[in-house]
Amino acid sequence: MKPFVLIATRPEDDVAEREYESVLRFTGLAERDLIWARLDRDPFPALTGEDLSGILVAGSPFTYSDPAESKSAAQARAEAEIFRVLDQVFAEDIPFLGACYGVGTLGTHQGARIDRTFGEPIGAIPVHLTDAGREDPLIRASGLPDTFTALVGHKEAVHTLPPHAEALVAGEACPAQMFRAGPRQYATQFHPELDVPLIIERARHYREHGYFDPEQMEEIFAELGQKSADEPPRLLRAFAEHFAR
Repeated sequence: MKPFVLIATRPEDDVAEREYESVLRFTGLAERDLIWARLDRDPFPALTGEDLSGILVAGSPFTYSDPAESKSAAQARAEAEIFRVLDQVFAEDIPFLGACYGVGTLGTHQGARIDRTFGEPIGAIPVHLTDAGREDPLIRASGLPDTFTALVGHKEAVHTLPPHAEALVAGEACPAQMFRAGPRQYATQFHPELDVPLIIERARHYREHGYFDPEQMEEIFAELGQKSADEPPRLLRAFAEHFAR
């Protein structure tokens, strides 16, 4: 099988490693079939669409809609490199799925308006398929139900999609929870690479990053710990199985 690539942009080694492990777990891929590309520090590997089955982008502490002057050198480098990769993704029609940070990357690249209007605190929320989502081949392959619980926690989101993109999953507070911007190019606002214990673990690392009030952290986590969100990881498994070649 031709490998997939996981693009990571987390400067923290321990968090990045746990993210890689969770993507392996939920895609079902073996380590030999998932190349780990940490674009906050290294260029994307010299690969073409003929070399790959697809590309995944996981979450990030970076926020695309931040003012340029506030971005670190690592963030600016990662964003420039991801845009270069996305140029290649669309030129060669490489399957692509971006989670959370993928909305900022894919959305900005494709002309969506990304801002903080529809940011959401960390939590487990109900979302639902749109008419387009019910007909989408990846979603159909995943077996996602019409309504399911998704894990969120993000500062920025899609405000307006470009005309050629389709919203596939919608939420009450954040209308575009998943969209497709090309034949095989997707992004989710929610986290298909996490379950409830993993998102709590992740959030502890970022308690001072503005995703929630640190003084209320344990209360938030206690409430979240009563929820389950088992359906979204089906998207990762479906992406790996549907596009493997």
